[in-house]
Amino acid sequence: MSIFQYYVASTIDGFIASPDDDLGWLLQFDHVEGVNESIETFMAGVGCIAMGGDTYRWLMEHEPGKWPYPDTPCWVFTHHEYSAPPGSDVTFVRGDVREFAPDLLKDAGDKNVWLVGGGHLVAQFANAGLLHEMIVTIIPVVLGAGKRLLPLNGPTPPLELVSSKILGGAAAELHYRLQ
Repeated sequence: MSIFQYYVASTIDGFIASPDDDLGWLLQFDHVEGVNESIETFMAGVGCIAMGGDTYRWLMEHEPGKWPYPDTPCWVFTHHEYSAPPGSDVTFVRGDVREFAPDLLKDAGDKNVWLVGGGHLVAQFANAGLLHEMIVTIIPVVLGAGKRLLPLNGPTPPLELVSSKILGGAAAELHYRLQ
């Protein structure tokens, strides 16, 4: 059965981007042993992607002319007007995530839906009871401020730790299931 997964990197102090959406703190760890293998393993189980408009805009600005997910349907939750890159399977939507959840799962087929982010979009899925797993790679950096990992209004019930692994002696990947 397909599930909704939040696969993300976070600083030690719980931020997924700097206040101005800079990811330099994260990109310096691209070549840490195990990082690429972890991403490839995760992506093999992804059948559909959901992301917010800010994440989509960042991709378009930082990967011009190159859509990173050419073989995977992607749904962008946004209030802005964007166009899809050539050769991509991108659908732009507005509204409550519950309204589109069945379509996302259908697009995922027998694989999972990756909630790329940002944190505000994933918080909407969590508040709707649609976030099933979080796979968070903790990067050994402190930003002090930025875009929060999961900006919920209150605490979650305890999460179940499914697995953990160290990546290259630098980062820790923590896989949690929401109960």
